[in-house]
Amino acid sequence: KFTYLLDTETENAPVLTTGNAFRGALQQLAGQPFRMEPYFDPGVWGGQWMKENFGLDASKENFAWSFDGVPEENSLNLEIGGKTLKVPAQDLVLYAPHELLGERVHGRFGAEFPIRFDLLDTMGGQNLSLQVHPLTEYIQDTFGMHYTQDESYYILDAAENADTHVYLGCKTGIQPEEFQKALEDSQQTGQFDAERFINIIPAKKHDHFLIPAGTIHCSGKDCMVLEISATPYIFTFKLWDWGRLGLDGRPRPIHLAHGMKNIQFDRDTEWVQKNLVNRVEVIHEEDGICEERTGLHEREFIETRRHWFDRKVEHETGGSVNVLNLVEGEEAVVESPEGKFAPFVVHYAETFIVPAAVGRYTVAPYGKSVGKRLATVKAFVRV
Repeated sequence: KFTYLLDTETENAPVLTTGNAFRGALQQLAGQPFRMEPYFDPGVWGGQWMKENFGLDASKENFAWSFDGVPEENSLNLEIGGKTLKVPAQDLVLYAPHELLGERVHGRFGAEFPIRFDLLDTMGGQNLSLQVHPLTEYIQDTFGMHYTQDESYYILDAAENADTHVYLGCKTGIQPEEFQKALEDSQQTGQFDAERFINIIPAKKHDHFLIPAGTIHCSGKDCMVLEISATPYIFTFKLWDWGRLGLDGRPRPIHLAHGMKNIQFDRDTEWVQKNLVNRVEVIHEEDGICEERTGLHEREFIETRRHWFDRKVEHETGGSVNVLNLVEGEEAVVESPEGKFAPFVVHYAETFIVPAAVGRYTVAPYGKSVGKRLATVKAFVRV
C-alpha cells in the first residue's frame, strides 16, 4: 500500500521507484524464470572451488557457503526505469505466493518458500561438522516449527584421485550409550573416533546422498556439494567439530542434548546403503534425453529429478514451484513454448527458480554447450 520505495543499499546512490512499478515488477517476475543474487561466506572448513569457478575475491582465504536459492537469505535485483533496485527476495514470496509457489504448495506452507538450494565447498578445505537435524515431531514440540530440515547432498564435483567421502548414518551394532559417552569425552579430550561409529561412504561427482532428519551426516573434505533441503531456517545440532575453533577463535557450539534425542540409530550401515545412497530410478528415456528420479527419501516432501540431455527438454511445473541447478554443462537456455517470457540463460552450478504459474517450459543446450551433454537437477514439492 506504499506509494514509493527507496533502496539505499549502495552508499550515496539511492534508488527511488513508485510502489506501483515495484509491485508490477514482482508480478512480472512471478510468471518467469529468475535467479537471485547469491550470497557467499567464508568458514572454518571452507574450500577454493567457488572462488575459482565463480570469480570471487581471490584475496579471501576461502569460501565455505553460498546461499543460491534461499529467498529468506538472498536478494532480487530488479531493473526499473533503467535503474537497478535491490530488494529482499522474500518480498516476491509474500506478494505473489499463489503464482510463485502454486496453490497446493501455498495451501500447505503458506507464504513460505519451502525448498532451499545452497552450496558447500570443502575443495581444498576440511570436513563439515558431524551433525543431525531434528525429527518433525521434535521440531514441532520443541521449537514450534511445522516441518523440519530434511535434506540431501548432491555432489557437484569432487577432487580427482582423492579419498572423497561423506559420513552418513550409524555403523551397524553401535550402542547409543557408548556413542554418547565418546562424544561427551571429546569435549574434554578434543578427540573423537568418527570412523568407529559413523559410516564413511565414497563420494564422486553426480552422486546423490539422501539425508532425512534424524540421520547423522557431514560432507568430507575435497567435495563440492549442492545441498537440497527443506527450509525451516537453522536447526542443526552439531555433535563433533573435529576439535577446531571457529573463525572468531572460539570453540564452535556443540548440541549433544538435542542431538542425542534425534539420532536414529536404526539407520545403520545396511539401511543407509539401501535407502540413502544413489537411489536413482530412470523415469523416461528417449534419444538424447534421460530423466531420472534421484530422491528424496519417502519421509521428505521434496522430489528431485535429474535430466541428462543434449537437446531441448520439455518440463512442466505441475502446480509446484520448481528449483533447478545446472549440474553439468557450461550454459543452457530456459524458454516458454507459448512465448510467455524472454529466453533465460543459466550457467554451470547456477540455481534458478521457475514459478508454478509458468506451467510448461523447456531447457536446452546454449552457446558453447550446443552439441554437448548437459544435466539439471530439479526439485519440487510432491503431490
